[in-house]
Amino acid sequence: MKGRGKSVLVALVLGALVAAVAAGVSTQTARAKAPVAAVSSDCTFANGIKHVIQIQFDNTHFLRDNGNVPSDLEQMPHLLNFIRGNGTLLTNDHTVLISHTATGILSTLTGVYPDRMGQPVSNSFRYFTPSGASRTGVAFAYWTAPLYDPAGPPFPPAAQTDRTPEMINENGKIAPAPWVPFTRNGCDVGQVATANTILENTGIDIPSFFGPFSPEAIQANGDSPGASATQTFADYVGIGVHCAQGSAICGASAHAHADLLPDEPGGYAGYDALMGAKYVDPVIKPSGPMTDLNGNVIQDQNGHIGFPGFDGMEARVSLSWVAQMQEAGIPVTYAYVSDAHDEHGTSGNIHFAYGPGEAGYTQQLHEYDLAFQQFFDRLAADGINKSNTLFLFTVDEGDHFVGDEPTPAGCDGVTTPCNYNRVGEINGNLSAMIRTEFGDNTPFTVHSDDAPNVYITGNPAQTASSTRNLEREMGQLHWRNPYTGLDQHNIMVALADQTEMRALHMVTADPARTPTFTPFADPDWFFFASASPATCPPPATDTTCATIPARTSQSFAWNHGDLQDEIASTWAGYVGPGIKNLGEDNNVWTDHTDHRPTLLTLLGLKDDYYTDGRAVTQIADENALPVSLRVHHPSIEKLAATYKQLTASFGSFSMDTLVASTRGISSNTAGDQQYLDTRSAIDSLTNERNALAAQIRAGLNQAQFDGVKLDENQIKAWDDAAEDILSRADALANGS
Repeated sequence: MKGRGKSVLVALVLGALVAAVAAGVSTQTARAKAPVAAVSSDCTFANGIKHVIQIQFDNTHFLRDNGNVPSDLEQMPHLLNFIRGNGTLLTNDHTVLISHTATGILSTLTGVYPDRMGQPVSNSFRYFTPSGASRTGVAFAYWTAPLYDPAGPPFPPAAQTDRTPEMINENGKIAPAPWVPFTRNGCDVGQVATANTILENTGIDIPSFFGPFSPEAIQANGDSPGASATQTFADYVGIGVHCAQGSAICGASAHAHADLLPDEPGGYAGYDALMGAKYVDPVIKPSGPMTDLNGNVIQDQNGHIGFPGFDGMEARVSLSWVAQMQEAGIPVTYAYVSDAHDEHGTSGNIHFAYGPGEAGYTQQLHEYDLAFQQFFDRLAADGINKSNTLFLFTVDEGDHFVGDEPTPAGCDGVTTPCNYNRVGEINGNLSAMIRTEFGDNTPFTVHSDDAPNVYITGNPAQTASSTRNLEREMGQLHWRNPYTGLDQHNIMVALADQTEMRALHMVTADPARTPTFTPFADPDWFFFASASPATCPPPATDTTCATIPARTSQSFAWNHGDLQDEIASTWAGYVGPGIKNLGEDNNVWTDHTDHRPTLLTLLGLKDDYYTDGRAVTQIADENALPVSLRVHHPSIEKLAATYKQLTASFGSFSMDTLVASTRGISSNTAGDQQYLDTRSAIDSLTNERNALAAQIRAGLNQAQFDGVKLDENQIKAWDDAAEDILSRADALANGS
């Protein structure tokens, strides 16, 4: 990822890789075996499920980034074979927009698109102030915190003008929390570095959760609020348990704190939570400090024992916390695993980007593979296995490697390491490039990214000349590509104004967060905007404003947030009771919002809101599903497939309207009529889409969670209406 604080389908694991991995396999590190605590008898699930384990990787690929180099999952055969041999690996999964860590994790956790949970632009974003200027917000903050402006201390800073909830739903309230169905069902929920369900920072989150005058907030105030790698960060950030009422976990600590969710539908009173390794670890591991799967005490790069930082959550660290929580009687655990394609040093003190097949990258994947072997062995010894545990393994987003071709030619990273000359995204100063090429001095800021959301100072109207001129210029931008040495045209491959962003689920209930427009760039580029230099020296293709940074311990080479297939296409692996052993499935089209309803349907639980996804019934045993999903089940599956293309961020409706949007925004006809007509057509289609999608969403949710048997005629009517809207979106994309 860009720092949390920033293709062909593969075959079976190569024999050479298996041999290389097998040569280094060791048995699980010896540890004192403590009895596994009993799960509360109040916590019960359907289908004989006793445990739930969800692991979400950062930027970990099923597809190959280089045709000769085994993919990330190929180089983790213990994980890959566990999924293929016991369940189903969905390989036609997709992220939502924008494709970043926060958005990817949060859409998976909640089952809703970002317009309904507040984070379409991440991992940071900008927001307009009443003066028309813009300021920075950060996507990573605790669930109930106000918008996190990092300009403090104090937090929130005096100049912060937007204090809407960080997690804001379509009604302007704090979005419903994903742990609620479990805790209401008598189950404790462990969170290991999982976005916004734990404290993410010491600045806004500690006073928000513990209170502004609490001992924890006083400690944070005296220990560089907002900074990582401090004792305060290690103590309170990254680890948490949301407890059921009467929980033995929260009951065992003097530091349990009220788990307040003031906007939760149906109310949420009488629940507690433990936040931070300082309070969680003594309860789940009273014998001493938490250790990773290799027996090393977990600490940050400065030696603070506790949470090591999000870039320090390698597999051996995250999986150890998951196992320890399960062994302590916490039956539901969610965890984040940091990416393997960057060297993070000691718990995140550096960020060195590897290319596919480089020795360091291969070594890290080997270590991840061994960690999964140890993890599965340890759980099996605890009696936690595929017969009683529902597993979900997935990823927040894909990403695109930017660098030279590797040497030697044909290197595979296993028998022959790959080497790279230049590695790194092309850093483009977008404001200076626009001023140089077009002489346009319109002031604007961006959310720095591959898809640099643009915020024009003054927050002008969508039809204002300043907006329209800048949009057209973005569509025409060309520059010398420092990798090829050639003038690259059409750097921006797509353009979305606010009308199209609404179609893409990128407009929240907080209007201050909505960018003026969003250009989507060629994935080799990463854009920022600055006042200096005002322009680039002639010629206009000079490298002053478009550079490949030197390869250092703080380098980045894996781009995401954009539209390309290697970024948008992801994977999800299911194992456990009720899951078919299909091995691998590339036919069922899914996205991140589908995983929440799939899990809850198999568990016999429900949210207190309607999810945007649908249960992926194709991978479930029929007798594991409610009767209401077995009736007319071929028709329901057809409707669900059409519904996904209608509503998903990367479904055909969204991609077709984006084609039309790009053409309309780039136009310059008399009276700007082509743009106005296109905008009106997209707005009308989106209104129809949203109204129909709401009906289908309600029907699918009722069938999945309320036992409602859908009428066959109604199913067909919805499907026909959805196909009609999709057909008209396709016609709009084709200019008719």
